[in-house]
Amino acid sequence: MNKWTDKIKLFLGNTSELTEDFFEQLCDLLIEGDFGAALAMKTVEDLEARCKKEKIKTAVQTKDMLFSMLKEYLSAASAIPAAELEGTVLNVILILGVNGVGKTTSAAKLAALYKDKNKPLLAAADTFRAAAADQLKIHGERLGVRTVAHKQNADAAAVIHDALEAAYSGGYNPLIADTAGRMHTKSALIEELSKINRVIEHFTAKNNGGKILYKKFLALDATTGTNALFQAETFNNAVSIDGVILTKFDSSARGGVVFPLAVNFHVPVIFICDGEKYEDIHRFNAEEYIKTFLK
Repeated sequence: MNKWTDKIKLFLGNTSELTEDFFEQLCDLLIEGDFGAALAMKTVEDLEARCKKEKIKTAVQTKDMLFSMLKEYLSAASAIPAAELEGTVLNVILILGVNGVGKTTSAAKLAALYKDKNKPLLAAADTFRAAAADQLKIHGERLGVRTVAHKQNADAAAVIHDALEAAYSGGYNPLIADTAGRMHTKSALIEELSKINRVIEHFTAKNNGGKILYKKFLALDATTGTNALFQAETFNNAVSIDGVILTKFDSSARGGVVFPLAVNFHVPVIFICDGEKYEDIHRFNAEEYIKTFLK
């Protein structure tokens, strides 16, 4: 069990009367849990005001109210449309993120998830990292899913073009593309994705307006804490991401980062990965997620 999870459950299970010290300690706990200072302070201030209005007297009585508040935060960003595939068009999913967050593994897990009812295709568009294409091809072989790949340092947009051709000609859907994580500047990220956008637009026009539903999912490592917020802000400002895949959600991940993601950037967490196996990816459920550390 997560130590922070244990700590906040124990803290909120207290039957003693509410004091100013309780709210100060709760704020510290939320900051420790990766809520970020601003949202933690706002949450505690709002909770204290609601407790006074509802005449709530003990810590344990605040749990349901805090649960409702956190649920409201996550409702600010709906994950349902982004999580589901549109059956009448080709769904193209780009997996974005910095190196080391689990992009390649997330692409494979998505392919495994969609494979039950669809015919996914993988594209190795991370052409900078030497082992990325080989790793994705190995995942594809294990899953029985085709992978489109070029040589290292090839044009990522060219990989996407060939993958689009393969998807249309072979009846594949969705197309899931791993992308490079070595984009140190906003301009490099925009340039890379702009080229991919142009390839998709050109391909659509060439195929008599064949429709493509294009989504950009950002992989974030749940164990990196509030640094994940900086990554989300950078990518979202650059290319407007559609949602987050929260990776490595294990006993060392506190998990509060999903709340400022929703409140500050209106970016939903769509999938959560809690293990190394292909099946360890799940559609994000806000209620169940909040229950992991409140109930």
